[in-house]
Amino acid sequence: MIDEFIAENLPLLIALLVWSLAWTGLALWKAARRSDKLWFIVLLILNTIGLLEIFYIFFFSKRDSAPRRDNPEREDQ
Repeated sequence: MIDEFIAENLPLLIALLVWSLAWTGLALWKAARRSDKLWFIVLLILNTIGLLEIFYIFFFSKRDSAPRRDNPEREDQ
């Protein structure tokens, strides 16, 4: 039964995997750059097919205009 489902929906499952991986990677990168440790852990653990990641990227990471940095002396970030 599960084998049939996978065989019938393989292109959709691959597209969903690529979609989720792309958004998760981008959100994790942004959370790491902003030193949002809690968000990084949440995004790493929860798989929401890109929905939570999209919300983080476009809404939650924009709350304050200046990025948070642990080392303010580095200007190349």
